[in-house]
Amino acid sequence: MLNFANYPIWMNLVIFAVAGGAVCFTGARLSIYADTIADRTGWGRAFIGALLLGGAASLPEIATTTTASAIGNAPLAANNILGEIGMQMAILALIDMVMVKGALTFFAPQPVLMLGGVVLVTLLALVLAANAAGEFVSLFGIGLWSVIVFGAYLISLYMIQRYERQDYWQPVTLPHQPAAEVTEQITTELHQLSLKRIFLYFAANSFVVLIAGWILAQIGDTLGEQTALGGSFIGATLLAFATSLPEAITTISAVRLGAFDLAISNIFGSNALTVSLFFIADIFYRQGTIFAAIDRPSMFMGALAIVLTCVFLWGLLERDNQTIYRMGVDSAIVITIYLGGLLLLYSFSNGAPT
Repeated sequence: MLNFANYPIWMNLVIFAVAGGAVCFTGARLSIYADTIADRTGWGRAFIGALLLGGAASLPEIATTTTASAIGNAPLAANNILGEIGMQMAILALIDMVMVKGALTFFAPQPVLMLGGVVLVTLLALVLAANAAGEFVSLFGIGLWSVIVFGAYLISLYMIQRYERQDYWQPVTLPHQPAAEVTEQITTELHQLSLKRIFLYFAANSFVVLIAGWILAQIGDTLGEQTALGGSFIGATLLAFATSLPEAITTISAVRLGAFDLAISNIFGSNALTVSLFFIADIFYRQGTIFAAIDRPSMFMGALAIVLTCVFLWGLLERDNQTIYRMGVDSAIVITIYLGGLLLLYSFSNGAPT
């Protein structure tokens, strides 16, 4: 096994950048494959975005969370999980500003997306409740709260798939969708590929993302010690940014396809899966239960994630196409709150009174 602590900071940063680049490259076509799978199977974009695309994009989080927990660094694991959510919300807002001519939430009127946001808020609330209440029952070091969070996630997948198929209600006014930016070459490739081959390519790209995610976790823990910034701040910023690259790339690709619902469900679904990783963290963290070991910055990032998710839910409900600096009002609010949250997090990680 590589020991990155023996390498200088500059070399670790180079390896970190290379691993992040690998994640970026291999994730470039995941959303295209996922969109094709949704069309051919009839499973629906929201369900595919939440399960298949969100799961593939979350492989770095699985690798980093597992590794950080196994080496006993609970703050890094928890802040990677909860910091990842806020980072992804900010990335979604930035994509709104750069790529969407209008408010992203205005062009995604599907009600099932709001259900995905509610699911995410519920899972985050369970995490905060677990930290506040403490662990009641544990078996082999695995606490009941982590089982509850994971079980709630599995139930939510069924509810999203069922909700999308039923069409309980639909918006009266549908927006005019901007033209997709899919090249003719990619379109031709998709028509020539069988569904089995698409699944195979999807799995191959996902495997590379998983390996790169493991490397990012190892270096993230090392950089936390080498830079004296600590696992909490590194986990919620640098590591969260690197492991957010698959979501960023797949979301950008979905927007280029004109699949705005897939873009949002990818972020919401990936975040929900990320929260459920507390169950995996609890399995690999052997010093006790994971919720008993996470710190104040972790809980702050969890609360911040709830606020950011609710802002986007507000945007999905209101469906206002007003913009600020080329992005929706909700996206502008998300970026502002997120940057303010990072400043507070930095103060926590540098010895602010608790």
